[in-house]
Amino acid sequence: MEIEISVDKNYVIPKIIIKTSSMNEEVQKIVSMLSKDEIKVISGMKEDKVEILDENNISRVYAQNGMVYASTQNGVYVLKLRLYEIEEILNNKKFVRISKSEIINLREVKNFDFSFVGTISVQMKNNDVCYVSRRFVSKIKKILGI
Repeated sequence: MEIEISVDKNYVIPKIIIKTSSMNEEVQKIVSMLSKDEIKVISGMKEDKVEILDENNISRVYAQNGMVYASTQNGVYVLKLRLYEIEEILNNKKFVRISKSEIINLREVKNFDFSFVGTISVQMKNNDVCYVSRRFVSKIKKILGI
């Protein structure tokens, strides 16, 4: 592994770029180490590329079949963090948990449909549809002022 450090006064915030021919265990360990402690970013993998996701572009984060995904304006990304870890990073004024397996961005909601008995259907601006579990219905109603 080669390490290169470039000092540039134009960079106020340090920027780390990893160049590799493939995603392997060594690269995963480096990404994992960098993701701990002070750095609070959400990185997602799509087509063998890892990107740092801007929370403003995330419409929802959900767990499915043992994996965690982030649906964004640029597509769906696989995340390495667990849902509760992502919930800690995301701004709780914009994001709300609607079930044990899903967190949504309130600014990306198109509408809430209360016609279902015992639950709420949520249509996102990107036309994804998700459902508020019974456990979280009162929390959503409180947020909406209902």
